[in-house]
Amino acid sequence: MIKRKGIILAGGNGSRLYPITKAISKQLIPVYDKPMIYYPLSTLMLAGIKDILIITSPRDRDSFRELLGNGSQLGIDIKYKIQEKPEGIAQAFLIAEEFIKDSNVTLILGDNLFHGDFLVNRLQKNYFLNEGASIFAYSVSDPQRYGVVEFDSKGIAYNIEEKPKNPKSKFAITGLYFYDNSVIEKAKKIKPSERGELEITDLNKIYMQEGKLNVEKMNRGMTWLDTGTTDSLHEASSYIRTLERRQGLKIGCPEEVAWRMDFIDDEQLYLLSLDVIKSGYGKYLQNILSESKNIFGSQK
Repeated sequence: MIKRKGIILAGGNGSRLYPITKAISKQLIPVYDKPMIYYPLSTLMLAGIKDILIITSPRDRDSFRELLGNGSQLGIDIKYKIQEKPEGIAQAFLIAEEFIKDSNVTLILGDNLFHGDFLVNRLQKNYFLNEGASIFAYSVSDPQRYGVVEFDSKGIAYNIEEKPKNPKSKFAITGLYFYDNSVIEKAKKIKPSERGELEITDLNKIYMQEGKLNVEKMNRGMTWLDTGTTDSLHEASSYIRTLERRQGLKIGCPEEVAWRMDFIDDEQLYLLSLDVIKSGYGKYLQNILSESKNIFGSQK
């Protein structure tokens, strides 16, 4: 079986969030009780991916390293690459060529948050995709902000248009992409768009033309949030706060994900909790560990 690696694209200037992001990376600002990058990191881990590359700006690399280190505390391996100048999402595969090597790869945008029913099943199913590409579409009220996909009467995707002025569909392409290893060579063939960027839509169109692009619709039981604006950032924080307070469970908690995925054991989770024990975060980690022993025995 071909290995699958993960990339978190966390570069860019975050200019839509100025002045918040003038001195700090967008992906390091909080979404309720956690740094934004915890959410895409957790998504990759839920897919079963343990080798992860974070692409960031020269200014912010050391901050990400201070936050996440090499990932060993989570039972994963994290590496870092610099994006000197943001030139489109597809640029990630050129920057990450040495990291990807002969593996398949999953790319997630550092400001995207996914949650909901059957998410883990979909993630883990696509982990084993060895040929072609698989992406996700989500119905939105403002599709003109995104790459928009059109489906035929049988539900098969037949066209993708980047940020159309007059969208022919409400289905936006989300910031989560599963690709086979040919993505590197395909990315090299892409020419900059009128915006001067290597568009991920152009990359997806190559797969579509080859008949190797799978587009899955996210149902109403799933949530996708793009936290790139102040309003969407506030909405995401409110969403996370509401669910966590209602359910007593955390969303986008990489320590818990690592433990439930058996990347780390009980003792390792307990040691991680000690580092943040003065906050509710540390107490939460100890609580889930305690509950698993008291209620479910050795089960998680």
